[in-house]
Amino acid sequence: MKILLLTAGISISLLACNSSQQKTTSEDSTAITDTTTGTATTAKDTAWVSLFDGQSFKGWHTYGKDSVGSAWQIDSGMIHLNPKAKKGYQTQGGGDIVTDDEYEDFDLKLEWKISKAGNSGIIFLTHEDTTKYRETWQTGPEMQVLDNQGHEDRKTPSHRAGSLYDLIQAKEGVVKPWGEWNQAEIRLDHGKLDLFLNGENVVSTTMFDDDWKKMIANSKFKEFPDFATYQKGHIALQDHGNEVWYRNIMIRQL
Repeated sequence: MKILLLTAGISISLLACNSSQQKTTSEDSTAITDTTTGTATTAKDTAWVSLFDGQSFKGWHTYGKDSVGSAWQIDSGMIHLNPKAKKGYQTQGGGDIVTDDEYEDFDLKLEWKISKAGNSGIIFLTHEDTTKYRETWQTGPEMQVLDNQGHEDRKTPSHRAGSLYDLIQAKEGVVKPWGEWNQAEIRLDHGKLDLFLNGENVVSTTMFDDDWKKMIANSKFKEFPDFATYQKGHIALQDHGNEVWYRNIMIRQL
């Protein structure tokens, strides 16, 4: 009898172990790989906070408004911009969406997927004051989201996917084609800025110093005197009038 009970106990333990392993594997399949350690990162990890719960727009609003417009939708745990009708270069019922909270020194991770010939962007350090700034990108720098094969912006190197838009060209050959998921990371630590795409450091620079100011003076942003001067701001997902998807959005403060 004792032998039978012992055997049954071992069997139950093995089943529990296998169940636990399957659960971990399932969670890891949607995790984002840490570019420093090579380990999978989830919002459950210490210090990481999820910015999107996969079910609602809690913590987000359209720039200059109180809520998120109808063109931004939640689709199977993803944020999806559905650009059925245009409004200028953007979407009717769309506009850039921004986090309710502001962030200073941070590590931001997320995944994006762009449509054919599509364009979007991840904008950070945005200062939300619509009396002075009509657009998020008038104050916040942008990590470009783009179909490098089909969109016209591919003709300008610093406008390609992963680039610090119109400032620094990203390392080539890293981005995945339209319709496929890309892992992006923006890490800002006391002015040291690093952009990662699919695990590779594609841009590295220092913000706010004299060289930074000279670079801006030679860019399209020179007409906006407050561009990239705020050291704390909102995270924004751009409506550029094209279909785009975002998921697994998480941040930790440094």
